[in-house]
Amino acid sequence: MTKIDVFSGFLGAGKTTLIKKLLKEGYNGEKLVLIENEFGEIGIDGGFMKDAGIEVTEMNQGCICCSLVGDFGEALKKVLDEFAPDRILIEPSGVGKLSDVIKAVTGIGSDKITLNSYTTVADATKIKMYMKNFGEFYKNQVETAKTIVLSRTQKLSEEKLAEAVAMIRELNEHATIVTTNWDEISGNQILAAMETENKFAEELLKDEDICPVCGHSQHGHDEHEHHHDDDEHEHHHHDHDDEECCHGHHHHDHVDGECCHDHEHGHHHHHADEVFTSMGIESARKFTKEELENALSKLSGEEFGVVLRAKGIVPGTDGSWYHFDFVPEEYEVRTGAADVTGRMCVIGSKLVEDKIKNLFNV
Repeated sequence: MTKIDVFSGFLGAGKTTLIKKLLKEGYNGEKLVLIENEFGEIGIDGGFMKDAGIEVTEMNQGCICCSLVGDFGEALKKVLDEFAPDRILIEPSGVGKLSDVIKAVTGIGSDKITLNSYTTVADATKIKMYMKNFGEFYKNQVETAKTIVLSRTQKLSEEKLAEAVAMIRELNEHATIVTTNWDEISGNQILAAMETENKFAEELLKDEDICPVCGHSQHGHDEHEHHHDDDEHEHHHHDHDDEECCHGHHHHDHVDGECCHDHEHGHHHHHADEVFTSMGIESARKFTKEELENALSKLSGEEFGVVLRAKGIVPGTDGSWYHFDFVPEEYEVRTGAADVTGRMCVIGSKLVEDKIKNLFNV
């Protein structure tokens, strides 16, 4: 039986960093496969996993939770047949809904797999901002998680950390929350927290019309009717009012002014590609470190749209290669391994592509 571990988390929360830590300190001696699905045109993260001898299936064409559900099922079956791993790690897009990823996994209905854990990584310093501006996607990841691992907690005072935990608890009473700075605990400790048993999985699957026993949708199946009442299908963890979901946030304006109800299920549902856009840039242009830092320091400006995440690997003028990461109001530039060409990916809402390209002179 292959264990499935899902790592959800908003853009830049630290999913990949957590997976790296677990690979070193938690998954000891196991045969692993990572399935990545980054929302964007260019995959940046695959390299280090390949270096560690781990097979990477990158799916950059779209979002695992909507357009790629069919492909995802095929990819999973292929991985099981070809590698028969002990464990499959799934790192879905930062703007994917965790409930949809779980449905995709359980919907395969294979007796070769078991959904072992579904963890959300949340940047403790940005919970309020993301909840306010991207509530539909962010809240789904928090509400659905079995375990929530907070990142960057060392940057907060005790008071601010308590506020962050309280905001999480308002959305999810059941999850185990890891608040300790990752440097102070081992990967084994985090893995133990991820694998803590609770009944929330069964509740979630009922709410999503998935039978927790057989993993199939309950719509139209008479055999389910004796133990699933109709009123159990109210999707209580996705309970957005009209103001919050559609009319209150500037990033929904482009949905033609409609309220975007999914009338079939009686609740709002946006696909990631309705709200978020990504741009991939490939260029052989060489940068100085100062140039990159200057561009990244300006990327939070409103004239570029709402930039939520940027990352890249580009050649330097001094012969080195620079790897950079950006989340709002925070960025890092470091030296790293060379790549076949310089490339960067920017993800956000209402991106102004021309201005972003001009900012980087590409």
